Amino acid sequence: MISRIWRGWTAPQNADIYEALLRNEIFPGILARRIVGFRRIELFRAPAGDEVEFVTVMWFDSIEDVKAFAGADYETAVVPPKARAVLKRFDPRSQHYDVRESRVTS
Repeated sequence: MISRIWRGWTAPQNADIYEALLRNEIFPGILARRIVGFRRIELFRAPAGDEVEFVTVMWFDSIEDVKAFAGADYETAVVPPKARAVLKRFDPRSQHYDVRESRVTS
């Protein structure tokens, strides 16, 4: 399992706009692609001084599945133009980690 982690920041007045864009357009668009090996996407949000930080975590079966999502230069962030318009700044590259352990309570 591969975890793809990316961060972006908005001004406080754009935070709700950006979150709505993710929930209503960007995430549904990713899911609609039906990428083999893509398992889920998670969204995190927290105040960060005079900004609001967003973190997305995507879960894939393999790095090849990540490439199916992001292309050959798979570390490059995938940030649609509408998102760029409301983000103050963002990581230009995503981080990728091998998931070594995952446990769920019962």
